[in-house]
Amino acid sequence: MHHRITVGSLVGAVALSTLMIPATAQADDSSGDIQITDVVVNGAKDIVLGTTDVKTFTIAVTATDDSGIKVGDTFPVLWHTRFPNGDSYGLVIPENIAGQCVSQDSTTTTCTYTLKMSPRIHPQDNTTAGTWTVGAHVLANDGDYLTKDSAAKAKVLRNSRLTVNASPEPVKKNKTITVTGALTRANWETYKYAGYTKQPVKLQFKKKGTVATDNKGNLKTTTKATADGYFRYSFAGTSTTPAIASAADYADVK
Repeated sequence: MHHRITVGSLVGAVALSTLMIPATAQADDSSGDIQITDVVVNGAKDIVLGTTDVKTFTIAVTATDDSGIKVGDTFPVLWHTRFPNGDSYGLVIPENIAGQCVSQDSTTTTCTYTLKMSPRIHPQDNTTAGTWTVGAHVLANDGDYLTKDSAAKAKVLRNSRLTVNASPEPVKKNKTITVTGALTRANWETYKYAGYTKQPVKLQFKKKGTVATDNKGNLKTTTKATADGYFRYSFAGTSTTPAIASAADYADVK
């Protein structure tokens, strides 16, 4: 069962002290000269989800103001789609809204938050694979504040798997060897891995060219066996699925 998570439903359930996230906030809101200077999601790496495991990641927000940043009142959220009424589709909030804050000097502070994303709750369906948005709110000691609906972007991708098998083994020199495999990726609707069809995958140890997955995500090609070595497939990734290389399969040429 899919669960729609919205800003409006969560604000009522979580005590945000002086920080409030309006359900209708679709535009930036600010007062004074406070600025968000940096937002880093998951250490600048993509968030990759499979079908079962919960992914733990961080969002670090750096803000600056001449009066200093009020610790405990910075708050990031990760969301995918904003509805006309202001609610968010696929919303992830920090486990601890206080975060871990470190002052760089009297004006600048970085607050880091831990978030958890479940492939069975937050993506809600496969269409949400790709680019997500970070919203952030910061408050200064003198009352200046800034709420940015889109403070940064992050990639949330469907995990991929890639296999390879070269046969027959052993094979006589200059005879044909067949290299098979399969490229699959997580399906956030069935919670299973399914073939990623019609995708170019490189066969490494072959002089040139690529092999395309069939309508089930399977791979197959033939080449001449000229020397002992290892075969593997390499997938460059797409906007919704990360790059991956298979384990290497050894071919013994007699």
